[in-house]
Amino acid sequence: MTLAPYVRILGRGPGRSRNLTLDEAQEAMALILNGTAEPEAVGALLMLMRFRGETPDEIAGFVRAVTDTLPEWTGARPDLDWPSYAAGRTRGLPWFLLSARVVARAGVRVLLHGWNSHQSDGASVRDALPHVGITSITDWREASATLDRDGIAYAPLEVISPRVLDILRLRDVLGLRSCVNTVCRVMNPAGAARAVQGVFHPPYLTLQAEAGAVLGLRHLSVIKGGGGEFERNPAKIGQVHGLRDGEPWQDTLPELRDETRRLAETETPRDPAYLGAVWDGTHDDPFAVDIVLGTAALALETSGVALAGAGYDLAQQIWRDRH
Repeated sequence: MTLAPYVRILGRGPGRSRNLTLDEAQEAMALILNGTAEPEAVGALLMLMRFRGETPDEIAGFVRAVTDTLPEWTGARPDLDWPSYAAGRTRGLPWFLLSARVVARAGVRVLLHGWNSHQSDGASVRDALPHVGITSITDWREASATLDRDGIAYAPLEVISPRVLDILRLRDVLGLRSCVNTVCRVMNPAGAARAVQGVFHPPYLTLQAEAGAVLGLRHLSVIKGGGGEFERNPAKIGQVHGLRDGEPWQDTLPELRDETRRLAETETPRDPAYLGAVWDGTHDDPFAVDIVLGTAALALETSGVALAGAGYDLAQQIWRDRH
């Protein structure tokens, strides 16, 4: 088998080309993952999909092919899937890591996973993990045990699937992101019942929500967040798309602060050690705390431990009692 039939489907020309079906996308990605596809065909397929605009069925088909190759998850599954695949050219510290810790304090088993490129000073998620008390998993088989112990863990993409990371890094060769960035956000590698996701470009709000529905996810929240992460700006009105009980859903996120400010414009130096300082109370930054609590609020509601509209009060209570 080669990728040629799938490249032909996408690239036959005006009036004759079309997007891949769910099954075709799954078959094509399986060929890419098993290493039998020619690299020229892989690049052609990914760039044609980018040019046409990927569909929910294409993303879901790619995700199914990826999850078919992953080692079997053992033990209790996480309650909340939290992907982190954003570039960080324009963002500041990854405050959402503290949000994830707040959610874990509510008894929600949170699995963060990701890979990030083009990081600005202080934006590195992995550099920040030791300062926020989140363990980075080195063996996928250890993930469930880490969740049992800590209630939260971070899984690097190269631990989950080295092959997917190789495909993701074709951006360095092709000069453009591919749909694999979206696939990584949607793939939910441990089969969590609920998920939160961030996007950088607004059209992906509905794309990821619809792909989640195709994959059978029932509770999902997707926002345009800082640099593409799941991270709210408390000084802006935001839109959230996703799923509730498997049905399409959207809502408006109100401002939490009456001011105009970007996420990176906090009072905190871009040093990941300050994340720990804000958590333990030795450094004060009210705007940063609102980033943390606003983000945690939506994640708590998505997780089902807070009713709609009650997430912020619960996040505040957990924050006050965190010590």
